Parts: sequence; structure tokens; C-alpha cells
Amino acid sequence: MDGGETKEVPNAFSQECSTQALYNWLDVTSDFIEATEELQQGELFHDSSFGLFEAMSAIEMMDPKMDAGMVCHQKCEISNLEQGIETGKIKIKDISLPDQIAIIDTTFACLVTWLEGHSLAQTVFTSLYTHNADIIEDRCIRAFTLAILKMVDIIKDKVIRAAVYEEEDFQPLLYGFQLASNVTEMRVCGMLKEVEEEYNKKIKMTRPRPNEKKDDLKELQHEQYTAVYTRIKATRMIYVTLLDLNKKEVKAGVEEAKKHLDQSSSLLSTVKQSINLGTNQMKESDTQQSNPDISTVMGFEPLVNQRLLPPTFPRYTKIVGRLEAIEYLIKLIERLKKVCQVTNQGNFQAIMDFFIDFSKECPCILSRSILQLIFLPFNNKRVFAVELIQDSIKDYLRTHMCFPIFLTRHPLFSNQQAKEHIDAFLNRAVRPICQLMQVHGHNRARQREKLAHALEELSTLQDEAEQLDQELKNIGRNDRQVSGFSNWALYYTLRTMIQYMQLGFELELYAVHEYHYIYWYLSEFLYKWLESTLRRLEVMLQEKESHTDQTQKSRINRKKAKRKKSRPIDREMTLVEAFQAMTCGYYKAMIGFKMSRKLIQPNCDFDQERIRYEHRLSAFTVIMTPPPVQYEHFLEMTNPSKYHHMPTSTNFFQMAQQEFQMAWKRFESVSSPTEEMIILGKIAKRNHVVVKLLASGKMSSNPPEFDFSSHSTYPIIKLK
Repeated sequence: MDGGETKEVPNAFSQECSTQALYNWLDVTSDFIEATEELQQGELFHDSSFGLFEAMSAIEMMDPKMDAGMVCHQKCEISNLEQGIETGKIKIKDISLPDQIAIIDTTFACLVTWLEGHSLAQTVFTSLYTHNADIIEDRCIRAFTLAILKMVDIIKDKVIRAAVYEEEDFQPLLYGFQLASNVTEMRVCGMLKEVEEEYNKKIKMTRPRPNEKKDDLKELQHEQYTAVYTRIKATRMIYVTLLDLNKKEVKAGVEEAKKHLDQSSSLLSTVKQSINLGTNQMKESDTQQSNPDISTVMGFEPLVNQRLLPPTFPRYTKIVGRLEAIEYLIKLIERLKKVCQVTNQGNFQAIMDFFIDFSKECPCILSRSILQLIFLPFNNKRVFAVELIQDSIKDYLRTHMCFPIFLTRHPLFSNQQAKEHIDAFLNRAVRPICQLMQVHGHNRARQREKLAHALEELSTLQDEAEQLDQELKNIGRNDRQVSGFSNWALYYTLRTMIQYMQLGFELELYAVHEYHYIYWYLSEFLYKWLESTLRRLEVMLQEKESHTDQTQKSRINRKKAKRKKSRPIDREMTLVEAFQAMTCGYYKAMIGFKMSRKLIQPNCDFDQERIRYEHRLSAFTVIMTPPPVQYEHFLEMTNPSKYHHMPTSTNFFQMAQQEFQMAWKRFESVSSPTEEMIILGKIAKRNHVVVKLLASGKMSSNPPEFDFSSHSTYPIIKLK
């Protein structure tokens, strides 16, 4: 360590200058160790010039996982494809079947590693075959390599166009490599098909015949030919699927993609069973390589592009295993199958709900991007390339929300001025609504900050909706129930605010001692506002239904009386009531734990609740409706003195018991419950039992545990 003085050299650039700087070195190791003994386990020494940002950006020198240059001292045996061919280490013709299987599987592994956020140079282009596929003479490997390059090109194009990726999700840089632009898409499909036909003939030739003497070599060849055939066909199916999802007629392309996805799924399951047929010889020297699983496969050199580092933080690239790669592709196919179901959604709100539910599964960047491009392809602002977004929203408001102004009997239905105002508002609503859709395409860690920006757009939309309602009211001469556009904008704002707070739990941002005001804000504020918003929408529905009943014949009325039609808003109302009771149960339980001193509280001198409260809710300050609850107001509303008698911790546990029971009953009454609803019902039931024990006085001296393994927002309360 440099702790001494530097002897000054008179002129560093003169010829008379000493070639070496002279230092007086001082050993401070013992002093340093003695100073660190004052630190307790887990404590850190903080310097004003070295904060959290510097700590996260620092590179741990000589650690291969942090310092990418550490593997550069290893010798790169093959620098390019041509050199490998000259030395005989790489074959471009007469490649054996085990080598073909290993090359294909390892290339899939590199492709999957790229999809997981690593650079192309350190993954796909570690295969020297991809550097110049034109000189490969083996028909199978050449067709496969060209297909991989084409797939990379399509995937890169889709992800960039969807624009829902971050640097940790995806690396699109090509580093000057070519993606077979000189070969057409149809030609690649034809080449793959030709290889399939060739290997299919060989499969038939090596297939054991009845009463034929057993030949182990022939049976092995049959298995190997079948393995290569299956891989080539699976590659073609995946490639054709990506082409289908690029078609201008989106729905027709999606239907074709569904068929090819089904075939891909069954083929990849067969591929998984034949992984062991590929070459897999491990040398002792290879265990020291950066990626030993690919360094043993012909045509792969992990260090060939080591100097081509991405412009992001240097990360260690570990190519996934072959089996893991195939399993990843199988899951990817299942995700794409689900993505294709978006075209079956009946209305605009159903599409948005589909986006939200799909995002909760934390899908990969490719499936997220494809979902965005199916919804709005070619950036033409048309849903499924058919209907303008504003027209789709208008149709939803007319048929499902039953806005009175869209009813033919309404006095403003044919008013030209009213139509112009509504159309202008819907055109402006496209931007914030599309932004919400795009937010749900990002990864979960990024969604929370982007939802905060979306709230700013929704705040502006609320102002415009209120102005529209007022203008329509003036045109209609103060007619009651003219429209509900402000209520509709408020509905989306509240849903976004709830998602923002729920993501805080999923990202583990909240400390346990913060739960009480987080759940209180959800229960007593956001969900109650959302419930009242749905009540107002329900009034509009009832008005339409009463008008319809008056115009129908009495015979039809009697049939309706016998069988009441279930409405989507009824289901949503039940869910909101369930969530409101659920969050209220947690809030009451947390107050009970706090009063019984079962929660560890931070030192107020260093961690003030007011600062945390305002920080957690800072994103809501841009919203005028609902107005943000100030900390003083929160304390006033949650003060136990507002009750008729000063409640005890037992009283709060009893109230929590009632709330969890109500939530449990509500979740069980939901029609056609999803898997999440069933899980939430079980959580509410279990928490009901726990707080019932607490209310009876059976309390442990240990603090409670909150198990989020079943649900990211609503934990199971456990007592030690």
C-alpha cells in the first residue's frame, strides 16, 4: 500500500531524468487490520467519496466473474473458421452424426444464453460456423447455421421494434458479423426441408425390420439419424413460427403460428430425450476453460471474441448446458402459445388484463416483445393491424361500459359537436393507454419506475376527461348522466396506483415495519376509491338494463327474471371487495403486532416513518384525483382514539380475523376463479386461523414471519 512520500523528479521529460520513480513505501497492513477490528460483523466503512453508486460500479480485480480480462491469458486455439479448417480441427464436410447433434444442441445453448441478456459475440458467435456459413459443405450443418443466423436477425428485429427491453434483458449489437442477408427466408426453409427429406430416407433405411438379426450399430445409426432429423425439423418449425408472426395479416399469422408451435413442442420433447447422443468428451485441460461444455464441441471457441465486450457492465458469460437450453426452448414455446391467445380476447379491457396477467409470469424478452407486436404491429396504431385503438376503446365503452351518450335514445347521440369532442378526447387517450400496455411489456423490476411515469400521463388524461364531461354537460344543458369519461380515466389511474404498490412487495422494497401503512393505503384508500368508481359504472349499466327491459316484451322479461345474466363488472366488484378485506386484514394484524411489541422497529433518529411514508407514495403526488393522503392525515385517520373505546392488540386481531374471513368468502364466491384467486382464498383462510389464535391470547414471544412464497403481495402469516 502506498502510504509514503514520492520523491520529486526535476524534469520528467528530460533525458537526464531517472527512468524510474523513487518511492518510500510504508507497510500499513497491520494498522489496517487493527482498524477493521473495531467494525462489527456486517458493518461497512463509508467514505464520502465512495458511495453506493461507486460500490455497484466497481470491478473486483482478478475475479473472472467481474473482470472479463482475466480469461484473456488463456490461449485461443482457433482464431477463425479458415484456420480451424486448415489445421483439421474443424470439419466442413462429412461431419459425423454425434458431432452434428452436439453442434446443433450447443448452438441452441448459445442462442438461449443470448436471449438471457448476454452479447452475441460471447454466445452465438462463439460458433465459428456462424462466421462464414457459405463455405460449409455439410448440408445439414450449413442449413442449420443459416437458419440460426436468420432467427437471430428476426429476433433482434422484433425486440428492437417492440422497445420493451433494457440492457440487462437484451444485447442487439452485431459487432460486424453478418446474418446471412444474401440468402432469402424461403431458401433457408427449403434447405431445411431438403435435409429433413434426406435424413428421413436414412431413417427408413436403418429402421429394424421384423425377423431381422439385431444389429447394435444399425440401431445406433437409426437413433442418431432420428435425433438429427428431429432437431432440423424443430429448427424449421421455430423459424417458420417467427416468420408467421411477421405477417401483415396478424390474426391469420397467429393461427398458422399456433399449428407450428404445437409441432415444435412435441419435437423438442423428443430432442430432450436424445441429448446424450451428441459428442460429449471432456478433457482435463478443458475444465479450466471459461465454458467447458462448449469448448469440447467441434467448431466452438469460447475465447474467439473475448475482446468484443458489450458497452455495458462487463459480465461473465456462462453458456447454459445443452439440456437446460432445450428445456428453456420448450418453456419458450409454451409462452408463445399463450401469447397467441391474445387475439381471442373479446374487448379492449380484456386485452389489457391479458397483458397484466402475462407480465406476472415474468416471461422472457422474446415472448414479451412478440405480444407487443401482435397487439400493435408495424407501429400503425391499429389493434391486431385491423382496428384503430381509439375505435377499439370507443367500441368497449359502448358495448361493455354502456356509456349513456353512446345509446341511441340519448339526446346527444346525434349531436355533431359532442361527437367531435369525444373523438378528440379518444385520440388523445391513445398515448397514455398505449404507454400502459408497453409498461407491462418490460421486466418486473423496471415496471415500477415506468408506472410512475405513466401516472403523469394518466393525470393529464383525467383533466381532459373532466373537461370533456363538463363540455358535454353544457351541450346537453345540464342533462344528468351525460357521460362518465372522468370516471373511466379514474378507473385506470386507480388500477395503476394499486399495481405500483403491489410491485413494491414483489420487488421486496418494503421493510416489515412499513407494512401497516402500505396495506392501509391499499385498503382504506385505493380499493375504496376503486369500489366507488365501479359503483358509478354499475349505475350506468343498470340504467341501460332498465331501459332495455322497458322496451322488451313481458315474455322476455319473465325469462330474465328467472335467470339473471352475470356481468363482468359483478365479478370485478366481488374481487375488489375481497382485496379490500384482505389488505384491511393485514393492516389490522400489523397494528396488533405493533401494539403487542412483536415487530422490530427502527431507531427513529436514523429512520423516520414520515420520510419512508412520503418516499413510498411520492409517485402519487402528480395525481389530483384521488388526492394523496398526507402523513399527518394518515396519523389522524389511524389513531386508535377514533374508536369508541381504546382498543387493545386483541381487539385488532379480532377485527383482522373478521376481515380475513370476509376475504376468504369473497374469493370462494368468484365465478370461474383463476389459479391466483384459489391461492388467495387459501391464504386468507390460513391467515384467518392464525389471527384467531392470536385473538385468543396464544401468542409466541418471537416476532411473526411473513411467507411470500405462495403470493408476492399477500403473505401467509406464520408464528414461530
